[in-house]
Amino acid sequence: MKKTTKPSWADIKDQLSAFDRAGLLRLVHDPYAAGKDNQAFLRARFGIGDDVLKPYKSIIGKCLWPDVFKNQTPSVSKAKQAISDYRKAIGRPEGLAELQVFYCERAAVFCDDIGMDGEAFLAAPVRMDEQALKSAVALSYDERDAHVARLDAVRRVSCNFGYGVSDDMDTLFAEYVSDDR
Repeated sequence: MKKTTKPSWADIKDQLSAFDRAGLLRLVHDPYAAGKDNQAFLRARFGIGDDVLKPYKSIIGKCLWPDVFKNQTPSVSKAKQAISDYRKAIGRPEGLAELQVFYCERAAVFCDDIGMDGEAFLAAPVRMDEQALKSAVALSYDERDAHVARLDAVRRVSCNFGYGVSDDMDTLFAEYVSDDR
């Protein structure tokens, strides 16, 4: 009796070794043609296009600034998934920081303009704010300062929110950003 196992990367790798160049190109083309997410992944991975962050920002923007007049609701998990997808595709630190800061900006402005409340929704931007600060302070001074300035604007907007969001963001900002930046 043969025991079945779950297919692994080693099984896929064995199958790939049988492909010639044309076969590998077809193999990559099929998922590319199958959907925009795959296209964004491959474009980001190979650095193709003017703005590899654009499709990820589009997803974040739609998820964190839905059309409330069409009864669309925000989706923190889908917005975070876009950042995770970018990280898997290429994960350059400056691109990751940009997406995280953009996430914080969109969530803050949406909450401020629409009046979104609820501890669960407001906790997500605080967690992303910490990730964005960590990413930003690891960049070169010029890049860091630009991202930190944007996060400072998010922090100032957050003073309009409840649930301790403003206090949490003030604490994070003080932890990651020195006064003499």
